[in-house]
Amino acid sequence: MEKPTGPERPATDRRGFLGAVWGGALAAGGLNRTTDASTLADESPAGPDRRMIVRTERPLNLESPSPALDSFLTPNAEFFVRSHHGAPAVGLRPWEVVVEGLVEKPLTLSLEDLAGLKTITVPAVLQCAGNGRALFRPRMPGQAWERGAVGHAEWSGVRLADLLEKAGVKSDAAHVHMVGGDVPPNPKSPAFVRSLPLDRARAEDVILALTMNGEPLPILHGGPARVVVPGWGGNCWSKWIRKLVVSAEEAQSFYMKAGYRIPRTPVPPGTNPPPSDLIPVQWMNVKSLITSPDIGGKVGRGPVEVRGVAWTGEGHVVKVEVATVQDPTWREAELLDAPRQGSWRRFKLVWTPPAAGSFTLQARATDSQGEVQPETPPWNKSGYLWNGYDRVSCTVE
Repeated sequence: MEKPTGPERPATDRRGFLGAVWGGALAAGGLNRTTDASTLADESPAGPDRRMIVRTERPLNLESPSPALDSFLTPNAEFFVRSHHGAPAVGLRPWEVVVEGLVEKPLTLSLEDLAGLKTITVPAVLQCAGNGRALFRPRMPGQAWERGAVGHAEWSGVRLADLLEKAGVKSDAAHVHMVGGDVPPNPKSPAFVRSLPLDRARAEDVILALTMNGEPLPILHGGPARVVVPGWGGNCWSKWIRKLVVSAEEAQSFYMKAGYRIPRTPVPPGTNPPPSDLIPVQWMNVKSLITSPDIGGKVGRGPVEVRGVAWTGEGHVVKVEVATVQDPTWREAELLDAPRQGSWRRFKLVWTPPAAGSFTLQARATDSQGEVQPETPPWNKSGYLWNGYDRVSCTVE
């Protein structure tokens, strides 16, 4: 079960929040100032609302509004933020990444050392495992994410496989523990330590990222170095990496043994299965999200372009269909962007409303593994991996 990380605050009053976030984040060196900042600050109230949704302030947890996701790459300043303990102090001393444990040659690498190694760029979806938690019934504790704890960026860095090869992994190794620089707020809080199976850590697309969308990795997003695991949930994308510890066993931390686990097989709502029946959250499931019209938006009687994004864990999206609840006849949308493991694809479809009034658009995706987005996903006590039909209500004037 995911532990609550701070007092929940309703995300109803968002006015003026962006300026506060930018002021605090820039003071901490947490975000890179881009042209998006001035655009957002000066945007007319009549335009799409791209201000972040505050889930908690301490630690900072921010959800992206739908318009922020209406592009192939999500701007860094509009990318959701997930924190368990808050960002560590960065810049007090030179940042180093240590590779140790079951290796022949332990490594201590500075950021300059890492930058001098071969780098690759990977476009990948980062989604919090609890994205959509607020949509499950019955409800459960934890961050009340709705739709926007997800984003898509281009991540650049060094393959974990290259670092492991450089260190020389011993034959009895089976897992890589990821230790970040964030510190629990009190001694009773568990440290956020996760691990990856060695074969996944050695995959070609798994990297230690140093940049995000062409900029130095912002502190709020794990800078200066975070792990990127395309196709897997954000719980596996550890931030603020200080150590990579090669081990024969999975990490024994709270966030591996108790947190971020789901039932091996579906259970009835409200059921609390024994720990032996739970497995770690790893691969994401297939999912789509309508980005335009926005929730509660108003559209005209003429043709309306419905847009969105769709992604999956293993494989890639091959089809997205759109309908309305009032007329559940599915129509196949046009897919944009190349199919790629871990990346999302945009979709669009022209919808002509039959009349004025209220309508609810809905979307579902299918991936290359044959997985189809369900109307309602199986319930689990921690609210992980919601992927029910995405539904957006709008008014036709």
